[in-house]
Amino acid sequence: MPSRSMIEAIRDAMDVMMARDGDVVVFGEDVGFFGGVFRATQGLQAKYGKTRCFDAPISELGIVGAAVGMAAYGLKPCIEIQFADYMYPAYDQIVSEAARLRYRSNGQFTCPMVIRMPAGGGIFGGQTHSQSPEALFTHVCGLKTVVPSNPVDAKGLLIAAIEDPDPVIFLEPKRIYNGPFDGHHDRPVVPWSKHELGEVPDGHYAVPLGKAAVRRTGADVTVLAYGTMVHVALAAAEETGVDAEVIDLRTLVPLDLDAITASVGKTGRCVIVHEATQTSGFGAELSALVQETCFYHLEAPVARVTGWDTPYPHAQEWDYFPGPARVGRALLETMEQ
Repeated sequence: MPSRSMIEAIRDAMDVMMARDGDVVVFGEDVGFFGGVFRATQGLQAKYGKTRCFDAPISELGIVGAAVGMAAYGLKPCIEIQFADYMYPAYDQIVSEAARLRYRSNGQFTCPMVIRMPAGGGIFGGQTHSQSPEALFTHVCGLKTVVPSNPVDAKGLLIAAIEDPDPVIFLEPKRIYNGPFDGHHDRPVVPWSKHELGEVPDGHYAVPLGKAAVRRTGADVTVLAYGTMVHVALAAAEETGVDAEVIDLRTLVPLDLDAITASVGKTGRCVIVHEATQTSGFGAELSALVQETCFYHLEAPVARVTGWDTPYPHAQEWDYFPGPARVGRALLETMEQ
């Protein structure tokens, strides 16, 4: 089985779908000739031509607006916003047009489009290249939100997203594009080629939206995470010796609540980890759901380990980034209650 980085897996997913379906088109800033700022679309224009993979003006509002029209017409655009931080000018098009099209047309139109966005920190991108805006999308009815943590899932989830009849926000944690990251920034990067989840099958396969994965089984505490934080949570569990069960949510909407309740029902404790700011972050929704559905199983309050309620800093990035030390402290404190 071939080994692929997350970038290569994402590119392969688009390649597979463009070959299978002539309605799939890929466009965005510099994604055509240049192949994208992270090279996720490299070679697609040469293979499929300038009408299937092309560059767009530097206008996120225009990119998303054009994609909504294409999707209503019957095409399946898979567009790239160069960084998730740049999506704000397009937010009205995403929430007022793409997300509402099926409902406002009484089902006469759907909006089969995917919006890919590199997200998250850990690359010294500062406040405008490091944000994790997933909660801004999970709040909006009509959108699905996906955050993969590894190459094999990234390909399967992106294929499922492109095949979905409704708009999907596909957030790509750029810190793990080239290898899993456990939060220890002072250690060499381990490539995906040395990780079992870097073995990505050729051809078409889909990972269903709304299905979580257990990355580590345990009996004492459940850790809910997604994206880069899955690897941080795994590192924290190993380093503290806490028998933690780590759940990789993979998709936030739809959410695999059954997997969450089954795990928390077994462990009786829950720690939630994400990069985004704490206030109104998606962890607050997860915490509420755990409290509502697992109240009589809980032996300790639900804990959250998140980014701080500040702009994402440059010089103090590793104080902001939820690393294994902070997650480990939360695990130990939860076990003491």
